[in-house]
Amino acid sequence: MKHTTIPLLAAVTLLACNTTEKKQPMINVKPPTVEKIKKELTANGDTRIDNYYWLNERDNPKVIDYLNAENKYLDTMLSPIKDMREKLYEEMKGRIKEKDESVPYFENGYLYYTRFEEGKEYPIYCRKKGSDSSPEEVLLNVNDLAKGHAYFQATGLNVSEDNKLLAYGVDTVSRRKYTIYVKNLETGELLKDVITNTIGGSTWANDNKTLFYTRKNENTLRSERILKHKLGEDAKADKEIFFEKDETYNTYVYKTKSRKFLVIGSGSTLSSEYRILDADTPDGTFRVFHPREKDMLYDIDHRGDKFYIVTNWEAKNFRLMESPLDKTSRENWKEVIAHRPDVLLSGIDVFTDYLVLSERKNGLSQIRIINTTNKQEHYLDFGEPAYVASVSVNPEMNTKVLRYAYTSLTTPNSTYDYNMETKQKELKKQQEVVGGYDPKNYVTERLMAKVTDGTLVPISLVYRKGFEKNGKQPLLLYGYGSYGNSTEPTFSSNRISLLDRGFCYAIAHIRGGQEMGRQWYEDGKMFKKKNTFTDFIDCADYLIAQKYTSKEHLYAMGGSAGGLLMGAVVNMRPDLWKGVVAGVPFVDVVTTMLDESIPLTTGEFDEWGNPKNKDSYEYMKSYSPYDNVTAKAYPNMLVTTGLHDSQVQYFEPAKWVAKLRELKTDNNLLLLKTNMEAGHGGASGRFKAIKDVALQYGFFLYLEGINK
Repeated sequence: MKHTTIPLLAAVTLLACNTTEKKQPMINVKPPTVEKIKKELTANGDTRIDNYYWLNERDNPKVIDYLNAENKYLDTMLSPIKDMREKLYEEMKGRIKEKDESVPYFENGYLYYTRFEEGKEYPIYCRKKGSDSSPEEVLLNVNDLAKGHAYFQATGLNVSEDNKLLAYGVDTVSRRKYTIYVKNLETGELLKDVITNTIGGSTWANDNKTLFYTRKNENTLRSERILKHKLGEDAKADKEIFFEKDETYNTYVYKTKSRKFLVIGSGSTLSSEYRILDADTPDGTFRVFHPREKDMLYDIDHRGDKFYIVTNWEAKNFRLMESPLDKTSRENWKEVIAHRPDVLLSGIDVFTDYLVLSERKNGLSQIRIINTTNKQEHYLDFGEPAYVASVSVNPEMNTKVLRYAYTSLTTPNSTYDYNMETKQKELKKQQEVVGGYDPKNYVTERLMAKVTDGTLVPISLVYRKGFEKNGKQPLLLYGYGSYGNSTEPTFSSNRISLLDRGFCYAIAHIRGGQEMGRQWYEDGKMFKKKNTFTDFIDCADYLIAQKYTSKEHLYAMGGSAGGLLMGAVVNMRPDLWKGVVAGVPFVDVVTTMLDESIPLTTGEFDEWGNPKNKDSYEYMKSYSPYDNVTAKAYPNMLVTTGLHDSQVQYFEPAKWVAKLRELKTDNNLLLLKTNMEAGHGGASGRFKAIKDVALQYGFFLYLEGINK
């Protein structure tokens, strides 16, 4: 490998923006070089050449040198906006109410809440017994725990039934391999019980001494085993309760809202299965609720003398069923809410006298409330063209008050309490945007773009009043479109920094998500995956046709599977974008899906296909961004990754950038930023994470020639 260096002296040239008279200084230096080592990869009678395969050697000093050189190159190339990035950071940080506190929720005799202190990166988890006037008890001050760590994540806080013990998980690497600790809340002392290599979460049995948790595979990181730990015993001797043999499944454990049952869940993309046990008898044997079946999903919860089941059995958009406690196999299920072709049932929340259904219709979330005593029902009304409403934290069964969250592209995150009997709602808290924010200064719209096959795809967008639809304004189009995850039109105080500088922000609700129902997802996966990419491109063309922007001012962004989207669309339509940010992008689809030792691979065959099968192999290869890089002009691109990423390994974007550098025929920017201390989610800490956003926004503003 040629040693990668950054020249000490750089010639600065002024390059005009394509469509404006504004000029930005751009640096003319050579990018890092990386050695080509030929690697032949053969499958299904086809051989691919990967000259950068060796970059997967995480412990190879040459790999680290290369990643560091790319980071230095990025800093050099973006040195003209060093001050702008800092300005954006301070601006966005300044909108955060540094001393803040969440709305308390009541659970098992205590009010629980989270607060932040001024200048501190991490949350402080607290509670008060009985009422708000009681003295505060600090469960966990993450700021203290994080001292001395470049990265720190605490998760899975779980209090025992007697309220005396706290179990929680810690990750200091960003590999999502958590160590569970147990804290005595009466004395503040940590117990000797330490459980390694878990998903972080855990579940107490009702005896206050038995803890169930999920262990990961050391190599693939698949959540594959449920173990039982008795306090005071050596964790190395913990008893395995369940092993998920099917490598396409993951497993987890939780307790029903009623606190009556322990539940082991096991699921793949298209199938699920549950095992249940009385939470009062943790040494008993879990029994299967209903055996797994191909292409059948179901979720369960308990209330009174019934289990409630949300399932897609003979119901593409899911329906609600119920069963007796002792007869839970499907022949005993009784329909409660029938399947509806125009409404997706995404979940339920059970209360003593109410059922609350989370639904989606016409791409928008809905909350439906059913009084199970008198059978009356109603929907909550939200009154905006594009919004997000979701059931929030509701741990208590015997209440008439529903806690829900609401936000939109112009409405800050809001927490409401809604009395399901009187139909009165109370705003408990709305995110405060420090420095002043008036939603009346911004406009949100919802458009429907007709794409290539005639399907109408929703687009949510927001801009500041005064935005002219003359084709000359900058627009950032965001997309994801995978796993059935709906991309919601939520508020972001960071986004104000773009809107106030003239940008329109748009979300393309492309197929592969679940915005328009289950079929929307199925039409954007497996052998229909290309719909995701063409939808995004067609949405971009539609916005140009409607004069919201033009090619010279159009930007795109997506992360993870959305990074795959970015990689695909720059191959398919490189002329369409002025600049693209691909965050932690999944771009080497074929090679990754052929390697079952890589985390997440086996569990995703139902999403992308199994390339050991020739038809799946050929289809994946036809769109995989890495395999389809060719000698042509590409747009300006910023690619980000994390060295310890457990979801998309760092070497995928690193190889992609190396191949793009080798083949692209343009002089546009191509930058790779590797966070050497973090993984898939980026930096930990509420302020550190903003630096990543400042980099992305600074990149767009740089290209647009905006320097204020």
